[in-house]
Amino acid sequence: MFRRHKIRKNLLEMKPLLKEQYKLEPRDSAESGFPLYELVIPRDSWLERLSVRYLGQPETIKVKLDRLGSYVLSHCRGELTVEEISDKLSETFGEEAEPVLPRLVKYLEIVETNGWIRMIPDPS
Repeated sequence: MFRRHKIRKNLLEMKPLLKEQYKLEPRDSAESGFPLYELVIPRDSWLERLSVRYLGQPETIKVKLDRLGSYVLSHCRGELTVEEISDKLSETFGEEAEPVLPRLVKYLEIVETNGWIRMIPDPS
């Protein structure tokens, strides 16, 4: 029997990339001191298009991100590895982000499951 072997990549060496159909829009961040974002998700499945057209539903869904979520997704441009994002989170937020790596990995897992990002292997 033929068995397929998956090549397992180290998550810390992967580069998260926000998919191009999703946009980050700045929102009011006066109290936080750090730019906050909303993730704008287009409603483009056939059922959503029908609800937009005939039921007057909004064309997009806007997800308000907190400080850490805004920071992480704003760095998901396919340039930094998960490890580099983790290091930057520690430098920027210190104790507020602890434990950094487990929280970051879980957040990226959730965001990837929702289909908002994809993970790119680091070629180096």
